[in-house]
Amino acid sequence: MGIFSRRQTATLEPTPSAGPGSPFSAAAAAGAALDPALRALTGQWTIDRPHSRIGFSVRHAMVTTVRGAFADYDSTLYFDGARPSESRAEIVIRIASVDTGVEQRDSHLIGADFFDARRHPEMSFRSTSTVHEGGETFRMAGDLTIRGVARPVELQLDYLGSVVDPFGFERAGFDGTTTIDRTDWGLVYNQRLETGGAMVSEKVRLQFDISAIRATPMA
Repeated sequence: MGIFSRRQTATLEPTPSAGPGSPFSAAAAAGAALDPALRALTGQWTIDRPHSRIGFSVRHAMVTTVRGAFADYDSTLYFDGARPSESRAEIVIRIASVDTGVEQRDSHLIGADFFDARRHPEMSFRSTSTVHEGGETFRMAGDLTIRGVARPVELQLDYLGSVVDPFGFERAGFDGTTTIDRTDWGLVYNQRLETGGAMVSEKVRLQFDISAIRATPMA
């Protein structure tokens, strides 16, 4: 994405789990001045899953927030620093990998009341465009597909910088967020509270905390 808009120098402490995971993310578009260092970042990138999180949060019983994440996903990223509009992003998430920290709740989420993972085992996001809004902020549009229903969404992306880690991997980081109404994708299950309001909010905040690594070219 247009998140890769500058180069920084930093030192990271090595960890045994460091290494590339699955691909993700995409580009910036014209409309605001872009850092020339973007050209050096052109190419394929991958998500380092041990250091990234594809998650969500939703209000429960009107008084608290439940948070969860998906551990199993595939994704692709091509970033073009010279022509950001040519950048592409796609992510495909396995619903059964959802983890909210409560097994019974996870089973309910993958069941027919919510994601119906037996009939729709995956959800996906495919980018359609990215706009540089200025500074380190970008907005990416794309199609989010859940339960076989595809609807447009927009992500706000904040670029966090780039480093070369002790293992020699070139990394770039960003945070992406958007809020959706789950009922737009057919996730309509709910229970009403005696005092008014819903047990589970219809508004869901999606969160992408990403550490991307430059992909190693095929030999």
